[in-house]
Amino acid sequence: MTLMTRLACCAAALALSAAAASAEPALIFDLGGKFDKSFNEAAYAGAERWKAETGGTYKELEMQSEAQREQALRRLAQAGADPIVMTGFAFGDVLNKVAPDYPDNRFVIIDMVVDQPNVQSIVFTEEQGSYLAGIAAAKASKTGTVGFIGGMDIPLIHKFQCGYAQGFKAARPDGKVLVNYTGTTPAAWNDPVKGGELARAQKSQGADVIYAAAGGTGIGVLQAAADEGILSIGVDSNQNHLHPGKVLTSVVKRVDNSVYDAFSNPEAITGGVKVMDLKSDGVTLAMDEHNKALMTEDMVKAIDEARAAIVAGTLTVHDYMTDNACPVE
Repeated sequence: MTLMTRLACCAAALALSAAAASAEPALIFDLGGKFDKSFNEAAYAGAERWKAETGGTYKELEMQSEAQREQALRRLAQAGADPIVMTGFAFGDVLNKVAPDYPDNRFVIIDMVVDQPNVQSIVFTEEQGSYLAGIAAAKASKTGTVGFIGGMDIPLIHKFQCGYAQGFKAARPDGKVLVNYTGTTPAAWNDPVKGGELARAQKSQGADVIYAAAGGTGIGVLQAAADEGILSIGVDSNQNHLHPGKVLTSVVKRVDNSVYDAFSNPEAITGGVKVMDLKSDGVTLAMDEHNKALMTEDMVKAIDEARAAIVAGTLTVHDYMTDNACPVE
């Protein structure tokens, strides 16, 4: 190899290294926006934590319509963003189409599995956290009737519903779970007015604890529950602080950690599925100063025992995504 050739190779290598070092990560929020106080906001918190700790910068995009998904992904990939993290199952089909066109980019999708070599799929065992919430609801309910309000009627949200019902029935076999969904389109994630209406309707049927797994729509559920003098259960982010003493607990998905880890260690991103469960603290129940007075000793004991059994594998919570037949309703 001549001196000039060696110099050219070194220059190319340095250029590639510089490009990799200067590549900005990116985060695309699903419909509902980054300040939904739930799923998207958890992702935003993870990105902001990375930014605060590293001094780095990242690109972000908020979805306004379904039609923007492919355009947003391609724009960021062409701009050299790496990794590109997206929130929500609805990116699945588009990412499966786009990822092969950008083999040098790394993608991370949360809440959906995409089988591509440059895509890491992150899924959560929502059913496990919801099971614990069901136990809490059973212990807190005075009427024996509780409610569940989901956002978009899709299998992913049925995971929450099914786990919640299973936990509730385990602690209160003779109890009743009321179920409503706010819609069948993405608009179901951002309709707090309808969420409030459904919460009041469930309260009129006897529900005194209502679990909302509905994105921004859930804010209306929590508000209505507080106004009506009953308890609610938040989701994705810790929502206990929104109505202190009125939110029994929140089923937290550590979406923030997933985004933070992807931004911090892009070299660790590989194809395949990463499961965030109770054992890895990927899902948990929020207990803090805002709900401490609501969590009785008996309730905490039952939750801790169920958590230990799930982690040990002696208690299996039904996963609706693998079997669309919930054993309890």
